[in-house]
Amino acid sequence: MRRRGFTLIELVLTLFIVALLASLIAPIVTGNIARSRESALKQDLVTMRKAIDDYYSDNGTYPPDLEALVKKRYLRKIPVDPLTERTESWIPVRAETGPDGKGGGIRDVRSGSDEKSSDGVPYREW
Repeated sequence: MRRRGFTLIELVLTLFIVALLASLIAPIVTGNIARSRESALKQDLVTMRKAIDDYYSDNGTYPPDLEALVKKRYLRKIPVDPLTERTESWIPVRAETGPDGKGGGIRDVRSGSDEKSSDGVPYREW
């Protein structure tokens, strides 16, 4: 009576093929994840910058902090930075105070990530 089953060579060959396919697919998957995080960051920046501009148009000054945008309902909530996965990591860019003492609020916002984008530009410069 002869037993049926896989030989050691067949198992090693199968594992080699699976590893080869995984090594070909892994860069594609990680590239898609990075692109989706970049896309989410771009959308969040557009949304927050529009809210800052709308606040300035309505009030004549920039918001003192990002939470003011939520309190005045320009944003429902401060979005999570898709790169740092935290809401506290946004870097507010302050406006200079004018001669009348007005200003000094947040005129722009940037990501707090130390990473670089796919084109080599740091996310903090977006």
